[in-house]
Amino acid sequence: MDELPRCRAATWADVDRWADRLEAEIRATGRPLPETLVGLTRGGWVPARLLADRLGIHRVVSLRAQHWGVTATPNGTAELTEGLSGPVRGERVLIADDITDTGESLRLAVDHVRAAGAGTVESATFLHIARASYRPTYVAEEIPRDAWVWIVFPWNYWEDLATLAAKAAELAPGADGIRATLRSRAGLDVPLADLERVARSNPSPPA
Repeated sequence: MDELPRCRAATWADVDRWADRLEAEIRATGRPLPETLVGLTRGGWVPARLLADRLGIHRVVSLRAQHWGVTATPNGTAELTEGLSGPVRGERVLIADDITDTGESLRLAVDHVRAAGAGTVESATFLHIARASYRPTYVAEEIPRDAWVWIVFPWNYWEDLATLAAKAAELAPGADGIRATLRSRAGLDVPLADLERVARSNPSPPA
């Protein structure tokens, strides 16, 4: 079994604060604002939309990166699995994602957008793990290298909870056991009703 990681549950208040910080950083440069926002899917969809709203950017396109690895681990391999949903040639482009963990997905995205002919390319993430191989142009919050935690964002709460609960169940089966294990091992306090909902949505495979 993969070890349960220490977790941090991000709130919508955190999300708003990070988006505000990124907006302030981008505006503080005094450079012309981006013309096109690229949301790196799936995690970058919400950050891209929030930044578009704050910066008054009306054009948002997507680019999909698939991260091959186990959820709630610090490792994995990234590759681009779907190209840009619209042209960016000659545009001032800002690529948005929720977090740079390994940094691999964002680096691939930046290279891809440059190759597509963008005039300028910058990047922004809500969170940046200091050990990542690629640093975005703008970062709202940096997590020190030795303080890696798995961030549970509001938009992937149920997906992450299903994975984490399955890991916890190997140590202590049953909703009460899973909840206690997640609290003690992962630092994640989950309502019992949420675990019951996950169990209904992800029944155990037949023996």
